[in-house]
Amino acid sequence: MIYSEDIKVGFQSIGANRLRSILTALIIAIGITALVGILTVIDGVKKNINEEFASMGANSFTIRNRGFNLRIGEGGKRPKPYPPIRYEEAMAFKERYEFSEIVSVSNNISGGATVKYEGAQTDPNVRVIGGDEDWAIASGYEIALGRNFSINELRYGNSVTIIGDEVKRRVFGNANPINQVIAIGNHRFKVIGVFKGKGDAFIGPGDRFCLIPISKAKQLDGSENTSYTITVMANNPQTVDGTIGEAKGLLRSIRKVSTREPDNFEITKSDAFATTMIENLRIINMATTAIGGITLFGAAIALMNIMLVSVTERTREIGVRKSIGATSAVIRRQFLIEAIIICIMGGVAGVMLGLAVGNGLSILIGGTFVIPWWPILMGILLCVIVGIVSGLYPAVKAAQLDPVDALRYE
Repeated sequence: MIYSEDIKVGFQSIGANRLRSILTALIIAIGITALVGILTVIDGVKKNINEEFASMGANSFTIRNRGFNLRIGEGGKRPKPYPPIRYEEAMAFKERYEFSEIVSVSNNISGGATVKYEGAQTDPNVRVIGGDEDWAIASGYEIALGRNFSINELRYGNSVTIIGDEVKRRVFGNANPINQVIAIGNHRFKVIGVFKGKGDAFIGPGDRFCLIPISKAKQLDGSENTSYTITVMANNPQTVDGTIGEAKGLLRSIRKVSTREPDNFEITKSDAFATTMIENLRIINMATTAIGGITLFGAAIALMNIMLVSVTERTREIGVRKSIGATSAVIRRQFLIEAIIICIMGGVAGVMLGLAVGNGLSILIGGTFVIPWWPILMGILLCVIVGIVSGLYPAVKAAQLDPVDALRYE
């Protein structure tokens, strides 16, 4: 009952000084908003990355030509060039590899194509990918409408395409696109399927792409420097390492790499990129927590100053309370509870703003909606700690006032 009465008095004091209390709570809210907001963005991005790789499976790996990732030469030397993985080499690998049922060959034709159908068209930002019948499974996509490529379409390089969900919505709206002819750049293709939407993605093309037969892609992009990508799905996660070893041996044989030479291609597990990104996000998470802590430290100093001003302004009130029987412990407790209430009010507002801002930014950059319970609980706990630390000295100062001198204060 004692604490309930102190809480009631605390709310009455806050109500009597609304402007000062609101400004104080706002300072706390800004710090909590920054902390919870950024941590929400990070959790949303992390969740999206995990979901994308979960859909692809933890038992897949990708083979690209060595040097696919940008490297900077040391000592002013240019990085050593490696030969691309040619179409014939990729297809030979697909035909001869016996340790997995899913082997996909693909390449990127364009990253800035425009898709047109009658009077509608997309922005010039559609990816055009050449792929085979296993591309969808290896990349974690499902066909929502229509069908996959047939053997003859892949063999003869027919002008057919399976489009992403965003492309379908942009040029067809709610109409059925199956068997309709669209223009992708300067070429015409018949739509035979539509992929199920995945939303904005950090990995892969998202929903803004068109898949065409790999043989047709070879016709459109016959450059000798074109390098093809091979994606392999092992039969189960436990055999991935052994499957990678077999793939490496076969591709070295196909590319005629001698035993004295290093691999002229790179093999990357499907979860390697996700692990790297999550590790980088963990570093950002630590930096964000530090920044949020500094912000709250500044808020604690501001709160302490405001509470000290409050003690000065309410000196006569403290004298009256002591003259009618309030002890120093009661005065100290009431001021301390008042500071904690203000911090919690600011913390709750900060958490709500942080969730709104954080999830908004997360969805905007391709993440998903999350409610990060740990940052929320940590934010509220920090508010209580800030309230205790910031309110303790002003509360002690108020409790030590002499009632006679306090009543004389003007």
